[in-house]
Amino acid sequence: MNAKQYNIGFIGLGLMGKGFTERLVKKGHSVIGYDLDFKKVEEASVFGVRPGKSPADVASQSDIVMLCVTSTAAVEDVIFGPKGVSKGVNSRSLLIDFSTTIVASTKEIAKRLKDESNMGWIDAPVSGGPDACRDGSLAIMAGGSTDDIESIRPLMEQLSATFTVFGDVGAGQVAKMVNQVLVLNNYVVLAEALALAEAGGIDASKIPEALAAGHAGSNLLRDIFPRMIARDFEPKGYARQVLNDLDMVLDLAKEFKTPTPMSAQATTLFRIFNSKGYDKLDGIAILKLLDQNDKV
Repeated sequence: MNAKQYNIGFIGLGLMGKGFTERLVKKGHSVIGYDLDFKKVEEASVFGVRPGKSPADVASQSDIVMLCVTSTAAVEDVIFGPKGVSKGVNSRSLLIDFSTTIVASTKEIAKRLKDESNMGWIDAPVSGGPDACRDGSLAIMAGGSTDDIESIRPLMEQLSATFTVFGDVGAGQVAKMVNQVLVLNNYVVLAEALALAEAGGIDASKIPEALAAGHAGSNLLRDIFPRMIARDFEPKGYARQVLNDLDMVLDLAKEFKTPTPMSAQATTLFRIFNSKGYDKLDGIAILKLLDQNDKV
């Protein structure tokens, strides 16, 4: 099913937002963008994103407003702030939030927006990183009403390899927390495995291929292990965001009364790592805490 062309407003043009908007323009959509850092707006304009003056300005010119910002507080400010989305909503618009946010807050913000402006909400956190944004191979986990979801399904399929609906508003964020348990704990596991391999004097570069057919094989082993070996810590996502997400995992687990001992340990390690000033490195740089030859 082909997606029609939309007027899309995109707020948050960081690592992920830049990839998203590049993909949307490539697919023929008209995109207007906004970011607090105008340099990011200028960078996005190179591939066809028109600059917006504020979230309200973006919303007033859009059929669909998309967000990809760094925190729940940022989402709330973008929507309800003095020049927020809610001040520029038009009667046709729908909001899709790609950010990773607190489940309970997501439900509250979505309800308030619906009550005040009748704007629908889809929480659609993602997994895959900036490269997957650009080539449309993301995993998108969604929550929203059936009507809202079905109205934009073809568009989401342009942006993703898998678009999975988990339920009503907030369900996508629960699924994202499950994703973060699996991915972010694995950063620590892969770092531990690499440190052991290098201490043992074996050729660690052979590990991904050697183990690919066994139970240890995974996307992360294939994609991230070689970057760890090369000490390629250029951020595709920031260590500070890893810590933020792990804190959300622990808070949600506490709410659900579900034990998460592995995530608690990973959170402690990332808290130490961030405290040492490495918060702007990629999360896989957690290897620096375990590497015998690295002076953290």
